[in-house]
Amino acid sequence: MSTEKHGHKHHGKSTRDILDPKRVLGAAGLNESQTFLDAGCGDGFISLEASKVVKDRGKVYALDAYQPSLDTLKKEINELQIGNMEVVNADMTLNIPLGDDLIDVCVMANVLHGFATEGTLKPVLNEISRVLKPGGTFAVVEFIKADGPPGPPYDVRLTPEQVESILEDHGFTIGGTAEVGSYHYLVKSFKK
Repeated sequence: MSTEKHGHKHHGKSTRDILDPKRVLGAAGLNESQTFLDAGCGDGFISLEASKVVKDRGKVYALDAYQPSLDTLKKEINELQIGNMEVVNADMTLNIPLGDDLIDVCVMANVLHGFATEGTLKPVLNEISRVLKPGGTFAVVEFIKADGPPGPPYDVRLTPEQVESILEDHGFTIGGTAEVGSYHYLVKSFKK
């Protein structure tokens, strides 16, 4: 069975070495006891850091469509004996199998450009909005629009202004943009 639904390709590369999850979660405003969704978590390096931030009273959902990455993450969760994290295999273009108004903070790192390229922004962002609490934070991390590695081809990269426009078009309120690494920026937004 293919996990490459709707033409989205998972490249299997982690940005673990070039993106600091502490900076991402700090810019997103994640706090203790909150419920966090890592939408398109890949190998889960942001989720693992989030589990430390939200602590025992918080909850982390690490969601991805690519089962091999999730299997690796599950092993790491078991080895580290993390009790506040749940791994979710799902295609966000179809649904996010979580309840309405559940999530305080959602981070989507290096994934939005793929949905933009394949024309599946509407179903994905509708699902993100559905699972976010009113006033909840949706933080999008993307590679800066520049040539060359690391990251996706130049023509599929998004500028912060393009990300803001996409989010506004889908009902989110923009809360600002921050640099979160040498190659990345984060656009913070809120569910109305």
